[in-house]
Amino acid sequence: MTNHPEAAAVRPLTLAWANRQLEVGERIVRTEALRGGITAEMRRLTIGTRNAGTRDLVLRTFVNVEHAEDWLNREAGALTLLPGTGVPAPGLVAADPTAAHCEYPSLLMTHLAGRTVLDDEGLETRVPRLARQLVAIHALRPAERPREYVALTTADTVVTPNGADAAAWAAAIDVIRRPAPTYEGRLLHRDFHPGNVLFDVPPSKPASARITGVVDWAATSWGPADLDVAHCSTNLALLHGPAWGQRFAEAYEEAGGVLAAAASERLYWRVRDGLAFSEEVQVVSQPWREAGRTELTTRAVEERLDAYVTTLMNALG
Repeated sequence: MTNHPEAAAVRPLTLAWANRQLEVGERIVRTEALRGGITAEMRRLTIGTRNAGTRDLVLRTFVNVEHAEDWLNREAGALTLLPGTGVPAPGLVAADPTAAHCEYPSLLMTHLAGRTVLDDEGLETRVPRLARQLVAIHALRPAERPREYVALTTADTVVTPNGADAAAWAAAIDVIRRPAPTYEGRLLHRDFHPGNVLFDVPPSKPASARITGVVDWAATSWGPADLDVAHCSTNLALLHGPAWGQRFAEAYEEAGGVLAAAASERLYWRVRDGLAFSEEVQVVSQPWREAGRTELTTRAVEERLDAYVTTLMNALG
């Protein structure tokens, strides 16, 4: 994460609102724009404490985003639910989902140590840890369920990449024309992937990286475990190669997670998520390049997506 002074400036009403959430004698001494998000502005606020120390908070702001109120309400609900569950997540400080006090809908939360890790080194050990973390999330039983998941991709909105295996993509699109399989509902993160998981990575031992936090709970939903697994699988396939998509699903089951019993049902959820990426390859890959994966051009990611969808259709179809 890099400090970008101009982007780091917090708007006046939002700054005043954030200041009102602090302890007596505290003040905001520094702001830093955090890169990596797609839909929201993220800033780290360094707070000067009464004993001359500092602590950090994170400010999330949605600027002209259609579903900002819903997303922030869901995130606030999740961050209220998670303390004491063993799932490492930020703590909720305050939320203004309707922009009653801020220029735009905003949420203030605690800052977690660690960083995202998107490179190939150490992947063999990170994937099982990601899987165990997702199993732990799915094991939670909230007293109040979040809203049912929403799948926006349709057979008519899929964008088949140039040069893709036309037969495989046509067959994949036919898969999501079918009604969704029945499922046993679970609490879903709904955007669980390496970009939303923080690790503590010892410089000399990348293989011993441990998870310190799971962030971005704005899409929290109720739905099939397969959907969260499919989403992380697609991300891993695009970041590291198609085989890692399948490996994550295996690691999830090895960690005690339960997926749909029928191969056709597993195929439905994995294909649905893979095809959803076809509509936003450029948007998804941009943060990866900013994080140092410069080889993941839009075209390169499209080629990996084609290989992944084709692999799914050959292996599970």
